[in-house]
Formats: sequence, structure tokens, C-alpha cells
Amino acid sequence: MKARDFFYRSSGSLRAPWQWIGFLLITLSVSLLTAALVAPYALRVLSQAALSFWSLLAGLIVAHVVMVRLVDHGTWAPIGLAPRQAAPSRLAVGLAAGSLGILAPSGVLLAAHWLGGEPATAPYSWIHYAAAWVAFFLPQSLAEEMLSRGYLFARTRDAIGWKGALAITSVGFGLLHMANPGATPESIAIVIIAGGFLGGILLLTDSLYAAWMAHFAWNWSMAALLHAPVSGLPANPPDYRMVDHGPAWLTGGGWGPEGGVAAALGMAICMIVLVAWYRRSPRAAPFFRSRDD
Repeated sequence: MKARDFFYRSSGSLRAPWQWIGFLLITLSVSLLTAALVAPYALRVLSQAALSFWSLLAGLIVAHVVMVRLVDHGTWAPIGLAPRQAAPSRLAVGLAAGSLGILAPSGVLLAAHWLGGEPATAPYSWIHYAAAWVAFFLPQSLAEEMLSRGYLFARTRDAIGWKGALAITSVGFGLLHMANPGATPESIAIVIIAGGFLGGILLLTDSLYAAWMAHFAWNWSMAALLHAPVSGLPANPPDYRMVDHGPAWLTGGGWGPEGGVAAALGMAICMIVLVAWYRRSPRAAPFFRSRDD
């Protein structure tokens, strides 16, 4: 075996492990550099959490451009980021799946009085609150999608198929949330399921933009509509806040509604509906034509 064969396939492209390592090193380097350069100015208007996600997003964008265009000499379509993959119909599927996936089970919990509301007195309007979460969750969800279901997902799928890519990235997505306040084995397990849900949307729609919209809609619906914690992160909403009256294994407890079995059931039902719909579509996504189906 030649030394070159250790790094490159016979086709001349880098082997998957080196693609992953290169991507992660570029992401980390650019993210840290961006944070160091802009922190003295950005922290005047952004929270530390928002700055972290913006810096991560900068690193991910640079890493995608370098790896996809300069190293692999590829196109954006296999990553799900071609312009045509941002079609309004695909974005609408993502928005609907993300919002209904959490709002429907939360509605059932509210009807059963396992979730309820109590007055909140934050000194700003709901419009201000909702707009602030749009500004936060759009880059946050894009960064997490590009990290978990962008280049790494695509190259893992090339190497071991969509099933392996979905499993590995979903587990990784869950582990990324282990440091969140109030994380438990159950809540992390639900986040892993959420990773599979978002990965399923990517595969079904053949669009990372759709997965981004689903992720955004999921988080924004919990924060801006339900006024509930998001992945254990507390908020200070106006008018009312969501309180938990049921068993934590079902409602999510302090983690928020996404941390309970109800949310997992909501995602499962939503995915069953989407799969049935796409299977009947004359424009079935490549997911249904995958080599390991």
C-alpha cells in the first residue's frame, strides 16, 4: 500500500476520515479566530451564546466552501445546499414539520393539564420577544444543521450509506447537548431522536435548508409560542410562561416539552406522515432510491 493510498481513494478524492478531520479543523480554527476578533465589539449587542453560534456559523461556512469546492472539487447538491434545494415548497415542509412536531404533542399535554400556564411579567412585548428569538434561532439552528447534517453527513453517507450517517450524526447531535442545564439520559435520548427526525427531513426533502427550517421552527415554537424552556435553557417571557404539571418522562420537566416521550411520539407520527406522503410523490426524494434501501 502506497502512502498516498492511505489518504486518497483510487478516484483521487480524500478518504472519509481525512475529509472529516479537515472539515472539523477548519471549522474550529475559523470559529475561534472569529470569536477572538469580534468579541470586543459583538458582545456590546450580542449575548455570549449568540456570539458563539455566529462564530461557529462563520467557521462552518468557511469549512464547507474549502472542503466542498477547493478540496473535493464538488457541488452543493450532495450537501443539500444547491439553490434549487431552497425551493419554497421544501422550506414549507420543514417549517410545518418542525412546528407541528412539537406543538401538536404540547397541545395534547395542555388539554390533559399536564402542561399549563402562569403569569409572567417581563418588561417587553410579545412581538419584541418573538423577534428576538427569530434573530437568535435562525443562526443557531443553521449552525447546528451545518455541523450535524451538512458536509459531515454527506461524506459519511458516501462512505457507509444513509442509515449509518443518520445513526452517527443523530447520536452526535444528542451528545452536543449534554452540557445543557438539566440534561438527563432521557432528555439526551429524546434529542438523539430529534437528530433522526431532522436527518429524516433532510433525506426526504433532499434539502439542508428544509432541515434548517424544521430546526428553527421547532425551537422558535417552544420559546416564542409556548414560552417554555428550550433544551433546558430558561427564558424570561412576557405575559405567561409554561409550567409542568405532569410526569417529567412525558412532559420533559425542566428541559422543556422537547425532553419528554410526548415529543418523541409527535416526531414519530410526523415522520410517518411525511414518509407516506413522499412515497406517493412522483418526485420521490433520492432517499427512496438510495443504494442501501
